[in-house]
Amino acid sequence: MKKLLELPFLVILTGIGALAMYIPAAHAVTHDMHEVARPFFYGGTVFLLLTVMVGIATSNYRPENVARSQLAALLGAYLWLPIMFAVPLDQAVKDTSFFNAWFEMVSSFTTTGATLYDTPGRLPPSIHLWRALVGWLGGFFVLVTAVAVLAPLNLGGVEVVSGRVPGRGAPGLGQISKGADPSERLVRYTLSILPVYLGLTVALWMLLVISGDRGLVALVHAMSSLSTSGITFGPGLSGASSGLIGEMLIFGFMALALTRRSFPAPSMTDREKRLTDDHEVRLAAVFLTVVPTILFFRHWVGALVAEESVNLPDALLALWGGLFTTMSFLTTTGFESAHWQAARAWSGLGSPGLILLGLAMMGGGIATTAGGLKLLRIYALARHGERELDRLVHPNSIGGQGDSARRLRRGGAYISWIFFMLYAFTFAVVVALLSLCGLEFEPSLVLTVAAVTTTGPLATLAAETPIRLLELAPAVKLILAVAMVVGRMEILAILALLAPGVWRR
Repeated sequence: MKKLLELPFLVILTGIGALAMYIPAAHAVTHDMHEVARPFFYGGTVFLLLTVMVGIATSNYRPENVARSQLAALLGAYLWLPIMFAVPLDQAVKDTSFFNAWFEMVSSFTTTGATLYDTPGRLPPSIHLWRALVGWLGGFFVLVTAVAVLAPLNLGGVEVVSGRVPGRGAPGLGQISKGADPSERLVRYTLSILPVYLGLTVALWMLLVISGDRGLVALVHAMSSLSTSGITFGPGLSGASSGLIGEMLIFGFMALALTRRSFPAPSMTDREKRLTDDHEVRLAAVFLTVVPTILFFRHWVGALVAEESVNLPDALLALWGGLFTTMSFLTTTGFESAHWQAARAWSGLGSPGLILLGLAMMGGGIATTAGGLKLLRIYALARHGERELDRLVHPNSIGGQGDSARRLRRGGAYISWIFFMLYAFTFAVVVALLSLCGLEFEPSLVLTVAAVTTTGPLATLAAETPIRLLELAPAVKLILAVAMVVGRMEILAILALLAPGVWRR
């Protein structure tokens, strides 16, 4: 077992992906869909044999530069694994191309959840299970690599609280990087996070089944909620049999993506602080209060003019629709509440797409499955701005609240501003490339935000006219796929991989 864990990270991931193919194969066999089961069974077997051969060939390989090797494996996973995942999908779905299957798997593995196959009934249930499973594995991959690979290098949001240069280790993270080699670190955090991640998924699955959902529908929604991929099928979440109770359950589990405290990772949390003092939780609470409240109370502007009477049940459902959808897009999940249309009608906003785009850009907590800018970076910028305004009134004042707060307002805000500028530059480049491919500005902007923030459902919910990804040109799909990888891995990690200092280590 020890020799197996010493194999290159990408080889281990290939083996895990190959084993995962047997799950949809078994599901298809139990439903007498042998034409679907065969590609997954054969694909899993072939890639498992490939893993064994490559593992034997690289069993004695030891990288000279551990930091570069881990970051390269992280990028390599997003380049190689979707190709592997697309092979059985391409064979099981007869009326598709390998390029479209690859795009679907990139979207699933990066937890974006944008789909080309939006026609109801086009894909068999086992394929939807595969899409959700790939998204679930992608979410778990993000959690493990965030604490085992990115955190020791001050990446993935840790640089905000550490105050150190991204790409270099910090003394506060010595417990991760000192005394343990990378394979041991990955194994340790995998064994600590997997039981919680899997247990929460199973718990939500069971609760949704008890609430009235069919087994596979509940499983897909459970995996999509924990991984924030937003993958669904059939009538979607808005047409699920569990109804309002199911949405409340999913709402609670989506909240896990608001803070790094949700999963066991000692290096990423401040155990001495209460949850109510967590910066990310408090900022998320502000958004979850302000946005639904604005949507709710905007109704009375039109109601006073039209002299409409208030229907209390409709009002409460509209308020819930706004609250659930706000949580969904703040965590970059992208689920639409069954009462979101009621919330839109109640507020009088025909297509509040700008609100959804803004929420997705904010994102969830660092070291979670959520994408976006991340709440902690926004909090650091907000506190820095507050401090600067205070200095305008009291130029000689000294900022209080301890060293950690001052470090967050200074170095943390500086790094957050750099990340924000890189984030904006990425948006500008992707929008420009999509515009050069012939898209108009509005769909280009919506697709860019959907890809970079890994919130695929924005393509259908944020645009005035839903954008069908299947109808886009291959060049546009390729640009969006690259943007998904950049958004999921984060531009700072990619720059750290290319930095000369990392290569000289």
